[in-house]
Amino acid sequence: MAEMETCEVIARVISQKGTCAANHKVGDEIPIGDKAPCDMCSWAFYALFPFAVVLQFGGSFPWEGDPDKTTVACPDPTNPVVFELRRLRK
Repeated sequence: MAEMETCEVIARVISQKGTCAANHKVGDEIPIGDKAPCDMCSWAFYALFPFAVVLQFGGSFPWEGDPDKTTVACPDPTNPVVFELRRLRK
């Protein structure tokens, strides 16, 4: 079976309120692969990963104007961190 080509996805922090236990700050950029990045909050990674996989394999989200991105928040409602996921085209 042929291996499917995937795209790289970058998670960039676009908003952070309160106190992030993982110290994520606006402007942080983290590459998303098939394993949790060591410098990313595991809770945020679990929330982002399904969306990242869609972008990695060429999918998009109908509610986004740009097919190469989506916005996802971490699950902490008291100290939310919002990430923009962007597919990098080869």
